[in-house]
Amino acid sequence: MSLTFTHFLPEDLDRALLIGRVWRPAPIDGPSVVVVRHGEVFDITHAVATTADLFDRSDAADFARTVSGEPLGPVGALIEASLAPAADRRLRLLAPCDVQALKACGVTFAVSLLERVIEEQAGGDPAKAAEVRSMIVELIGTDLAKIKPGSDSAMKLKAELQRRGAWSQYMEVGIGPDAEVFSKSQPMSAVGLGADVGLSPASAWNNPEPEIVLAVNGFGRVVGATLGNDVNLRDIEGRSALLLGKAKDNNGSCAIGPFIRMFDDGFSIGTVREASVSMRIDGTDGFVLEGVSHMTEISRDPLDLVGQTCGAHHQYPDGFMLFLGTMFSPIKDRDAAGGGFTHHLGDIVSISTPSLGSLVNTVHLSTEIMPWTFGVRALYRNLAARGLLGS
Repeated sequence: MSLTFTHFLPEDLDRALLIGRVWRPAPIDGPSVVVVRHGEVFDITHAVATTADLFDRSDAADFARTVSGEPLGPVGALIEASLAPAADRRLRLLAPCDVQALKACGVTFAVSLLERVIEEQAGGDPAKAAEVRSMIVELIGTDLAKIKPGSDSAMKLKAELQRRGAWSQYMEVGIGPDAEVFSKSQPMSAVGLGADVGLSPASAWNNPEPEIVLAVNGFGRVVGATLGNDVNLRDIEGRSALLLGKAKDNNGSCAIGPFIRMFDDGFSIGTVREASVSMRIDGTDGFVLEGVSHMTEISRDPLDLVGQTCGAHHQYPDGFMLFLGTMFSPIKDRDAAGGGFTHHLGDIVSISTPSLGSLVNTVHLSTEIMPWTFGVRALYRNLAARGLLGS
């Protein structure tokens, strides 16, 4: 893909407040929190050891704009370094979150709901998907986006589907009162721009899930947003919803970035509600697939999803990142008629929206990409050695 570095950044970069994390090579040999100001990157780890610490500040946005930092050069050079081969250990972007929990919402769009039902009915067999899709659409249609989850009309639809024997556990979280919120991966395990994303070797039917991801602090307040790829193994989850952990949580299966854009006068939850998220897949075989998710078609408001994740019933003292779900379930045939879409190794996945930029990753096997070895304890050992931990 021949793209300039501006493709990966918000279209209004001059006014966007961007927070990220970078890996700094020796002698530091560890991660740093950075802020982008006027196209330049500054290391502010001396003031906030983690992004979670920054987001918990009541003045987080103003602080990030004004705190002194060590200059690390232009953001364009950082983007280029992050897209270089993995063996190149120069300064590079990491996922912009650190110790936060990684949570995700499923079945928040009508199209996604239908595809989850199809996976279940097909038992994880992609060859059966087209037949099941036709049957399901004929039975219940596709216009579920106007159904408010948990409403009287949704409950009437549930009763009718149960009467017809078409009810599904995915229907329950799609139009019922309770959202599906699951643990996508572990703190510190997300990968960032330019990194490889991983597929389990056990999967033969899989896809990316392009999503907006909210950054929520330890007090349950949404402070910003970014992009994410909730890599999904359709055949494994389709065999049984109880295999969700195996389908969702693998080495490199959670990509977030490139930066978290903090909420301010020019970017808010309202911007998120109106965003359209584009995705493009470029295969080494010449295959190209494109699609768009419109957040206006989400069935549950983003703040409702935050409220169902945290509150009096569940606290996240280190904050969390929340994937909001996707309406993009690719069904374009790739290998055989009626076989639908599945990844090939080497696919390049680009997820974009004008206010956040683009997240680009390359698909490989989770068993063959760089192993995850730098966890929370390694982070704090590194910060302590650098004298960056307060009392």
